[in-house]
Amino acid sequence: MTDEERKHLEKRLLEERARVIGALDQYRQRKNVTSSDAAGDVSHYPYHLADEGTDTMDSELDAQEAGRETRELGEIDDALRRLYHDPQKFGRDERTGEAIPFERLDIIPWARTR
Repeated sequence: MTDEERKHLEKRLLEERARVIGALDQYRQRKNVTSSDAAGDVSHYPYHLADEGTDTMDSELDAQEAGRETRELGEIDDALRRLYHDPQKFGRDERTGEAIPFERLDIIPWARTR
């Protein structure tokens, strides 16, 4: 891997890290505001049971997405750690030691396998 490719991938990792942190911040903000608060309701009594079910489903989907984003953030941080502290292993398949194609790393810069 060339120095130019390595710098490009570092930039991509930092961009992806910022995107994930932004998404997690949005999740935290949504979690702190209930749907009735967002709608301006003064009562927490739902208009209909279906409204409550929809709100619950939306909350569960948000929590699942936040979990996925949190795992992705861990992968990105691990990739940055490899890039900075063990650069000869960055961009190599963890199982085989073969180089991961640059095209794959450009799309998923934290990839661990070919």
